[in-house]
Order: sequence, then C-alpha cells, then structure tokens
Amino acid sequence: MLHRPDDLRDQLALLGQAVVQAGLVVGSGGNLSARAPGSDECWVTAAGTWLDGLSRDSFVRVRISDGAVLDTTAAPSSEIGLHLATYRVRPDANAIVHLHPQTVLLLDAIGEPVRLVTTDHAFYLRQVVTTPFSPPGDARVGELAAAACAGGVNCVILSHHGCSVIADSVELAHKRAFYLEEAAQLTYRALTLGRTLQPVPTDWLDRPAATA
Repeated sequence: MLHRPDDLRDQLALLGQAVVQAGLVVGSGGNLSARAPGSDECWVTAAGTWLDGLSRDSFVRVRISDGAVLDTTAAPSSEIGLHLATYRVRPDANAIVHLHPQTVLLLDAIGEPVRLVTTDHAFYLRQVVTTPFSPPGDARVGELAAAACAGGVNCVILSHHGCSVIADSVELAHKRAFYLEEAAQLTYRALTLGRTLQPVPTDWLDRPAATA
C-alpha cells in the first residue's frame, strides 16, 4: 500500500518505485500523471525519466484543455497525448498509469484476453478493453484509449504497447495496475497448464456495498 503524501508528485514517485520493484516495468517503460480533482492542470513524467528514480523534479506541469506546457524546465513524456485525451473525456479521473507490463503484453501478442479470476480483479478492474495497435507517441494512441475510457472503462490494453489504467486517486490507480498484471499472470499460468479459466461471477458488483 502506498503512503499518501500531500504532493501528487511524491505520490507518483512512490508509485513509480513500487511498479518497478514489482516487475511491472523494464527500463523506462511507462509514464505517470495526476491532477487535483477538478483541476485543468496535471503533473506528468518528463521525457526520458525512469520510474524507479522519480522525484518532484521528474514531473512537468501541463494544462489539460489545450496541452500547454506550463513548466519549461523539461519536456513532458512523448505519451502526453494519451494522458490529456483521457482526462478530457473522464473528468472523474485524477491519475493515469501507463505501463508496459510483460504478462499483459504477452497475452495480447498471442491473442488471449486477460481473464478476471478473483473478486479483487472484478471489484477493481470491472472490465478490460483492448485497443488496436498504434505506434508509441502517435496521437491515435490517446484517441483510442480515450474512446475506450469514455464509456466508463478504467483499464485499457494498448495492443503490442502497454496499458493505461485510470482512477480517481493515485492509490486506486496503483491497485488497478497491480491487479491487471496479476490477472494476466494467472491467465497465463492456466494456459500453460492447458486449462481455460472461468471468469469470476460479477452479478454482486451492482449491489450497493460493491463500490470501488
């Protein structure tokens, strides 16, 4: 569980360290962002940063509505379009985690969907959608991810590229990213045993107590 310091950049830096330690990222394979609820500005990782070495200086402030870079000390990640497009269609989203988790991408490469196996997967992920391939940094990446999220989806697999996980807080985005890779790992293990996993029942999710 992440500690929750007041500064969003500190929260994102802790998340970056956690996902690297858990093996969800190799090298600099990912980028993060967060905004205060209702704000038109977000902090996004700077271009070329490695997630296990993040500090407050690793983030660039960007205006969401027009993409203006408000800090000139560094350039934002080349995937800034993914973050901005998603924030624009999901005003309830306050954190976006874009990673390149290996098991998620392995399943995508062999045409196997991620199965939601446990109640944690169902509760936190609800649904996982895969978008067609577009080259990293291309505007189409953000357009496709935003279109998927516009309907209420919080976990998107970007085919042959990575994932985009959103939430109303950095902590919840962290949980969703971990559960997505865990679901992928369980799916893969079942496939190696020649078995197909049965998805967890989800009818209970609509009950008043089942809110993430």
